[in-house]
Amino acid sequence: MGAASGLLGQYRAGADEAFLATPTRTLLASGVRARVPQDARPLPRRVAETLAEAVRDGAQLPLVVGAVAFDHDSRAELAVPAAVRTAGPLRDDPLIALPAPAADQVAWQVRPVPAPEAYGAGVAEAVERLRGGELSKVVLARTLELTADRPLDLPAVLQRLARRDPGGYTFALPAGEGRTLIGASPELLLSRRGTAVTANPLAGSVPRSADLGEDVRRAAALLESPKDLHEHAVVVDAIRAALAPYCRTLDVPERPTLVRTAAMWHLATTISGELADPAVGALELAAALHPTPAVCGTPTPLARQVIGEVEPFDRGLYTGMVGWQDATGDGEWVVTIRCAEADGRTLRVFAGAGVVDRSCPEDELAETSAKFRTFLDAAGVPR
Repeated sequence: MGAASGLLGQYRAGADEAFLATPTRTLLASGVRARVPQDARPLPRRVAETLAEAVRDGAQLPLVVGAVAFDHDSRAELAVPAAVRTAGPLRDDPLIALPAPAADQVAWQVRPVPAPEAYGAGVAEAVERLRGGELSKVVLARTLELTADRPLDLPAVLQRLARRDPGGYTFALPAGEGRTLIGASPELLLSRRGTAVTANPLAGSVPRSADLGEDVRRAAALLESPKDLHEHAVVVDAIRAALAPYCRTLDVPERPTLVRTAAMWHLATTISGELADPAVGALELAAALHPTPAVCGTPTPLARQVIGEVEPFDRGLYTGMVGWQDATGDGEWVVTIRCAEADGRTLRVFAGAGVVDRSCPEDELAETSAKFRTFLDAAGVPR
């Protein structure tokens, strides 16, 4: 009892310290034994060869942990830690129910990028292209750039994120050049354990309500929403098509279910399969799925083009993947959402919304505002 929450309490933000909690384990890593190189080789190959070299050098059960960018061929912040401590899931630790430290009273300067009206105009432009038949879906994101009047207490922010949703995927990972990627994602991209693979795409969302009756009404309406069901089906179909070549069997439920976080309701589908080739590792599978229509759109090349034209910033690690893989190929990779990049006294918080031909700018602006709250509440940014 207390092992998982103990690792959470021991996290200290630093260039070589990483924390990752999933529904299967809690991991605290420190130091660097080896870094995954940045070169022209496919990322899964670079990771596999880095792990194989660590085994040859005498490492016992080495693993790679870290973050991969939205453009996973361009950037990855991955390393084999010098030391790793693990425990069971946070959600199974009774001590995780203890209150997190209260947020400091910080004076924040907030700058939206793009401005809300510009984001709405981008959504409207995308809807016109969708109605013209160019593409089926595109995910458009926006950011808030926050500056505090004092250094950020990232361990306390991490505590609040983890204790708010202990059954999710909470992370604080080196993001290069002294920055930290910190967040709490609800979405599993891909896990592999032996020949068993699981994906859990989320697409279609609505903000939670503090009023119980209204909260239940919103959840029920989401399950019947033609716009959200269509958005979700696009994602599930893409993941089915990407996984099918790797799997001997593949089980895809006909209808989604609901997943809740403290801030949002999401439509979710749990896809499970059995690998045909046990040599295929978790990251190779995750890279085959990524980016899914849940974070990019479809068809993917055109959605990427629209994102590049409309979003006035580089996503970097946002909507990439965070996770781990060991030398056997087992691992878990999570979609990098509900997150921020922290650097000194600044935070860059991200949120996105799926745009289809039935979308309206006001709804997508409200959805991204609700998604921001997961991180803003943890950071102590007032409503």
